[in-house]
Amino acid sequence: MSRVAVIGGGAAGLMAASKAAENGAEVILFEKNKRPGRKICITGKGRCNITNKCSNSDFIQNVVSNPRFLYSAINAFNTDDTIDFFEYLGVSTKVERGNRVFPVSDKALDVANALEKAARRNGVRFICETTVKDILFEESRVKGVVDNKGNTYEADSVIVATGGKSYPQTGSTGDGYAFAGKLGHTVVPPRASLIPLECGGDDLEDCASMQGLGLKNVGVKLLRGGKEIENDFGELLFTHFGLSGPTVLSLSAHINDAQSGEYTISVDLKPALDEQKLNTRLQRDFDKYSNRELSNSLGDVLPSSMIPVVLRRFGDYAGLRSNSITREQRQLLVDILKNLTFRIKALRPINEAIITRGGISVTEINPKTMESKIIDGLFFCGEVLDVDAYTGGFNLQIAFSTGYVAGENAAWL
Repeated sequence: MSRVAVIGGGAAGLMAASKAAENGAEVILFEKNKRPGRKICITGKGRCNITNKCSNSDFIQNVVSNPRFLYSAINAFNTDDTIDFFEYLGVSTKVERGNRVFPVSDKALDVANALEKAARRNGVRFICETTVKDILFEESRVKGVVDNKGNTYEADSVIVATGGKSYPQTGSTGDGYAFAGKLGHTVVPPRASLIPLECGGDDLEDCASMQGLGLKNVGVKLLRGGKEIENDFGELLFTHFGLSGPTVLSLSAHINDAQSGEYTISVDLKPALDEQKLNTRLQRDFDKYSNRELSNSLGDVLPSSMIPVVLRRFGDYAGLRSNSITREQRQLLVDILKNLTFRIKALRPINEAIITRGGISVTEINPKTMESKIIDGLFFCGEVLDVDAYTGGFNLQIAFSTGYVAGENAAWL
């Protein structure tokens, strides 16, 4: 019987352990916390966006870093397989906007419990509140692991599923990078992805004045040096430090050097209206409130906390009455509403990131098995790898797919 040691009890680790045990291996899973699945419990604001119900090709298109590496894994265990897997475990699912899949219960804990239950049912032995300190190897082959108490566990294969560096309070503190580096692997420097953005100067003051304001159905663009890099549509949130919300998190995946000062977020507040229709709408409102100051004439088209921000950008015309606004001035206001810009100063700290970009270089991993090309019997899966995707359930699917493949292949060594 093959002996498999799994380091990390997150989504990838639990899937890998369960699959290895299902294939007849003797599996031990090491977890820092009292119970596995802690990070799962906080995903999707506690609801857990399990996966995204889409085709394999659509899934790959939503992977930002090294999408080709995931072809084999997603074909081995795709989004439909994930849905079926949880349905079998008693976690009924539902599909929401953007094909996002959630448990019907809206409880991430149900997902974590189901994964743990499946692993235990397959015979996985859990050693919790324990940290693996070293991976043993001899002549380029894994031999076992040593824990923080000095105990040695022999193993024919070791699966590293330690996650990245985001949400370190859940146990993701970058341990896997240290293991990999010591064993000769290249580690692409980890950095934050899917993370809120900080603004500076007047833009920061504007965001802070609108703190807590959430916008729905807005168009959002990311520009670098005035050139559009990517765009999205959906929700945006203003905070005391800048911008957040699903659209901003997705666009953050395309920012390489936020501190360069080259990046700008442009918000189209009225994407359903072209400039001519928006101009007509404003004219109608100005006729309706013809004797009022402009600040009291925009309430039908803007949230109240946003009006001072728009008027500041409107400059010297902000104090005019509605009936004195010229055609050119009205067009300037249209331009502001269709292109409300915020210059990005920095990404928020990595411990606030949903995921980590970077990690173990996939050029040194066999994509069909998740086994190291350097050390026999060493496998990697999940966020510790240099693969990441947009929000919407894609990153958890990466964990499930790579964990499935790693567990299946580790069991046969």
